[in-house]
Amino acid sequence: MPLFMDEHKAVDGLTAQGLADAHKRDLEVQGKHGVNYISYWFNEQAGKVYCLVDAPNAEAAHAVHKEAHGLVADEIVEVQEGH
Repeated sequence: MPLFMDEHKAVDGLTAQGLADAHKRDLEVQGKHGVNYISYWFNEQAGKVYCLVDAPNAEAAHAVHKEAHGLVADEIVEVQEGH
């Protein structure tokens, strides 16, 4: 399955706890879309979030965020893991 990295560029009011709660909601609905959210990284001060996800396509990854909490990514790109 392809691997994607999404970027949220300016999340207003970003907090570590709020993001953890949003990620938990992603995990609750991801199966309906054939998606597996793997991990996320964030910079609270800058309001930036990056999510790594296995998904059949970028649209499926987008659908999970939209359904789970509405905080959709500004950009989703297909990536490959380096070794």
